[in-house]
Amino acid sequence: MSRFDRYMLSQLMMLFGFFALVLVSVYWVNRAVILFDRLIADGQPISTFIEFTVLSLPAVIKLVLPIASFAAATYVTNRLSSESELVVMQSTGFSPWRLARPVMTFGVLVGFMMAALSLFLTPLSLTQLDQREREVAENATARLLTEGTFLQPTAGVVFYIRDISSDGVLHDVFLSDQSDPEQNVTYTANEAYLVKADTGPKLIMVNGLAQIVTKSDQRLFTTNFADFTYDISDLLGSTSNTRKSLERTATFDLIIRPAEVSTLLSLPEGWIVAELHSRIVQIITCVVVSLIGFSTLIVGGFSRFGVWQNIVYAFAILITLEALKNGVTDPVRRDADMWPLMYAPSLVGGLLIVAMLYSRTRSGRARRAVTT
Repeated sequence: MSRFDRYMLSQLMMLFGFFALVLVSVYWVNRAVILFDRLIADGQPISTFIEFTVLSLPAVIKLVLPIASFAAATYVTNRLSSESELVVMQSTGFSPWRLARPVMTFGVLVGFMMAALSLFLTPLSLTQLDQREREVAENATARLLTEGTFLQPTAGVVFYIRDISSDGVLHDVFLSDQSDPEQNVTYTANEAYLVKADTGPKLIMVNGLAQIVTKSDQRLFTTNFADFTYDISDLLGSTSNTRKSLERTATFDLIIRPAEVSTLLSLPEGWIVAELHSRIVQIITCVVVSLIGFSTLIVGGFSRFGVWQNIVYAFAILITLEALKNGVTDPVRRDADMWPLMYAPSLVGGLLIVAMLYSRTRSGRARRAVTT
């Protein structure tokens, strides 16, 4: 690697670290406030908040890596261009393709980071985070098991248990749910049982009465039931869905056992294929966005007025590629055989990079021909 390559690569890595740190901090602060309020309200210690923060960081870093790499490539290229360093290097015989080599190396290095995050660390951390969330939900559920006290675990819900027997049976249960703006529902039951399920804890009430009061006309409806299941996870704000489960699935399982994962999550096989190739595309994207930031700025050449217009064009290209990425995901989810479409945005971005560098090369040759 030449001295210029090392110099430009060091500038790219330094600015990449700065932009990544800023973006991760901004994104983390927004999430940390919500997470802190939820955990502290549930009575969890500060150590749990720190643990949840660490486990969520890989997903946050994976999200900001392409943006940080694009910002670093754009900023460094703009600075080298404004200070005429790129002009000097081109006058010594460096072609646009040669100047793009350290940017390519930079994109590949960021791609390795993305590979570690996308293929391994993020699914692993999300799996551990899901397990800890379930444990916290179980701890929050345990707070409901208090005899002779009216509890309000969330806004609009009041819960009461007269007695809890040694075998875990809840006696004389009262539950008032006023969270629905259209109606108030009150459940009373002689006995109830708290059971665990894959989707969260459930309260099974036996031999009870449901009273529903509609707020529009103040009418009362009563229903006797032999048994009734109430979702405590919704009451505690615990959420889980198949999309989150797919994001937590290990990459090895997506490659080796896609049919089993599809059956386990009750999702079409196209969703499994789209998730797998999406993780691979994220690696390629780091290289593409870095070269787009460089190529878009260098194609404009040197200007005393700066290259802000080219920066706007670079952002427009990124937005277009992101829209194309979102557009090809749904067809792949419907038909797994269309998985090559997932690489269309990267291919389009690569063709644009080649076209811009080739255009810059031809214009440089034309100017040298006129000079001679």
